[in-house]
Amino acid sequence: MTIHSRPRVSPEACPALVLNADFRPLSYYPLSLWSWQDSIKAVFLDRVNIISSYDRLVRSPSFEMRLPSVISLKNYVKASRFPAFTRFNVFLRDQFTCQYCGSRDDLTFDHLIPRSKGGTTTWKNVVAACSSCNLRKGGQLPAKAHMWPSRMPYQPTVHDLHQNGRRFPPNYLHESWLDYLYWDSVLEP
Repeated sequence: MTIHSRPRVSPEACPALVLNADFRPLSYYPLSLWSWQDSIKAVFLDRVNIISSYDRLVRSPSFEMRLPSVISLKNYVKASRFPAFTRFNVFLRDQFTCQYCGSRDDLTFDHLIPRSKGGTTTWKNVVAACSSCNLRKGGQLPAKAHMWPSRMPYQPTVHDLHQNGRRFPPNYLHESWLDYLYWDSVLEP
């Protein structure tokens, strides 16, 4: 006789989706997730409400608790209007696509006006580019290289990045999160 037991899930495999007080995720990309330790600490500090829980329990000598799978902040956190300029955020703004050829492979970023010609590393002068296009353009201006980005660079808002992030859902979505997340690919039939 074989006894089948339910596989034991490690607490590390149980992150909590963090929602703002308005029940929207703090961030879509990267998805706002907290470790089980941070989630429990926030519960005990009375900073969050537990919306949904995993079946997994954690125990100590004095208490037992189901691990939170969805939590909401008790106080609304106002997002900054403009995100930080980072390589990742440039790629997200440009939807992880080379702005010259449309490739999604081996992305780098390219200065529209090269630094050697006085170009700066700012939102309005940098685009995502694959290595091949970046090498081909080199230190030339777009007109000389005959290479124009499909979309001119701009400073995105946090909302712009959230909208783009919805096009790239993570590999893992717990079923308790789905009521709070809206991605293009999740919504398509």
